[in-house]
Formats: sequence, structure tokens, C-alpha cells
Amino acid sequence: MADQAAAEPSTETEIELRPGGGGLSGKKLILFIVLPILLVVGGGAGAYVSGLLDPILGGSKPAEEEAEAKPEAIPSVYFEMPEMLVNLNTGKRRPAYLKISISLELSGQQDLDQVNTVLPRIVDTFHVYLRELRVEDLGGSAGMQRLREELLVRVNAAAHPAVVKDVLFREMLVQ
Repeated sequence: MADQAAAEPSTETEIELRPGGGGLSGKKLILFIVLPILLVVGGGAGAYVSGLLDPILGGSKPAEEEAEAKPEAIPSVYFEMPEMLVNLNTGKRRPAYLKISISLELSGQQDLDQVNTVLPRIVDTFHVYLRELRVEDLGGSAGMQRLREELLVRVNAAAHPAVVKDVLFREMLVQ
């Protein structure tokens, strides 16, 4: 009978033991130990750099200190340029006109005085630039943005010691 039991396959599962004691292989070691450690360290470093850990670590300033550290906002001063009417470059016999009203945003009262003294130079610079524009150059919001940027560069060059922060369009009519 003992021979029959040995010859018949048993229904119990047999466990094979490795001679080395059943340790983790290299791939399993990397997958279950090294990779989670790298993820935790990487996530912690990302949270530290992005500032998410500042409240926990006490690195952020209280709101009162931040309010005191920020300088008070200096109110802008606006200068209204005289209305300009220029003919555009059409290359045809039929003329096209641009009527434009502009306000300049200045950083302070001292800049207002400087702009007043060089106003003829600013108007001349604007006229020279605007006369070379075509009607197609003024089309759409992209055309308006390019015009604003070009006028801002020119007005800052003409009124050099003064700083013009922005060019604002009050009225613009192309005919």
C-alpha cells in the first residue's frame, strides 16, 4: 500500500524550497523596495519645491508680515493725448483715414510733467508711424495689440526719462 500511495500523485501542493533560503530576486527587490522609496522621496522633494510643505514646516510668513512687506500701490496717472487724424498707406487712389484718441498710463506726477514738455515729439513720432500703416495692419485684436506695443515703444523712446506703463485706446475709427 505504501507503494501505491507513493505512485499516485497527491492532491496536496508541494512547496519547493530554494537552496538560498527564498530571498527576493533583483527585479522584485527593485519593484517592491527601491521604487516605492524613490516615489516617496521624489514626491516629498516636489512638494517642498512647490511650496506645499511651507505651512507644515513653518516657512511661510504670516499674512500680516506679507502685507507690511508689500509697498503700497502707487496710483497711475493718465495723460490724454490730443485726438489724431492721419491718412493710412493704401497704395491706391482712394484714401483711408485713421482717427485715434489715446491715453497714456504714467507711473507718477513727475512723468506727467516730462510728457507735457516733449508732447510735440511724441505726436510727431506717432504720426510718422501711423501714416505707414495699412488698413490690414489694424484688423482684429492681434492688430490692435501690435499697434499698442509699437506705440508704447515709440512713446517711451520719445519721453525717455519718463516711463509710460501702457497705451490705452479711447477711440479708434478707420474710414
